[in-house]
Amino acid sequence: MPKLLHTKQVLVTGGAGFLGSHLCDALIADGVDVICLDNFFTGNRHNVAHLFGNPQFELVRHDVCLPLYVEVDEIFNLACPASPIHYQHDPVQTTKTSVHGAINMLGLAKRTGARILQASTSEVYGDPDVHPQREDYWGKVNPIGPRACYDEGKRCAETLYFDYHRQHRLLIKVARIFNTYGPRMHPNDGRVVSNFVRQALRGEPITIYGSGEQSRSFCYVSDLIDGLLRLMKTRDDFIGPVNLGNPHEFTMLELAERVIALTGSKSRLQREPAPVDDPRQRQPDISLATRELAWAPKVQLDEGLKLTIEYFDRLFAAGASTEP
Repeated sequence: MPKLLHTKQVLVTGGAGFLGSHLCDALIADGVDVICLDNFFTGNRHNVAHLFGNPQFELVRHDVCLPLYVEVDEIFNLACPASPIHYQHDPVQTTKTSVHGAINMLGLAKRTGARILQASTSEVYGDPDVHPQREDYWGKVNPIGPRACYDEGKRCAETLYFDYHRQHRLLIKVARIFNTYGPRMHPNDGRVVSNFVRQALRGEPITIYGSGEQSRSFCYVSDLIDGLLRLMKTRDDFIGPVNLGNPHEFTMLELAERVIALTGSKSRLQREPAPVDDPRQRQPDISLATRELAWAPKVQLDEGLKLTIEYFDRLFAAGASTEP
């Protein structure tokens, strides 16, 4: 009998979330079989409903804090609530998801020989003293603050990945993801783009925390997914960490002005106190990604905001809930 061809099996944890669902789309377009894993704490079946019935796609309800027994060739570990209102809702569980989830997924990779990518975060840099942030900067994080469950959880996960690599020779990849936005964001997840777009479309006051001079760099989702796919395909001895984000920096006031202009909203700005440990600056140095992945973002902010606004507009027109 002829030998059956093996189709690559890829596990995406957090696959029904904002980033995970777009990653599932891209992987299926590449012709691989995808196991989408999610416990639906912040993920949503609607994000992957268009893939139901596709023979390349399998949806599994599972929490990465528990061991998983599947046979896979690659693992993208995206499982963890990423917005402050979600990860601070149950901070102990957030830390468990980052740490226990890393241990379980690394154990799975060790057993199957799979290549594994960790979706880390720019939050490992904390409120940085170095600007823009390079991968060799160790960060300045408050280990006992309200954001530490996410920041330190992701830092510990990176430690585990590098120790598994050194001790067990696992093929790891670590991506540090900067602010990413686009369709399938939850309109009330507390992130600045979704907050501003929701408020502008509804004519509500746009909330500016603190002075509004704090800066962020915003990467459109398609660019980020392209970076993750490129990182996974790099040579074995390139493991990261590598920054993935758009290096163009904007203040919160500049972002609010753009959202108001693009929506034609009459919303006014409303000032609120700055959250505890809110970083003052966030801008990636992407020199390493440009050199090793031949990657750079293509979608500029206005273009990406228009696509995001259109998505939210359709969502509200359909009567979608805006509850977190």
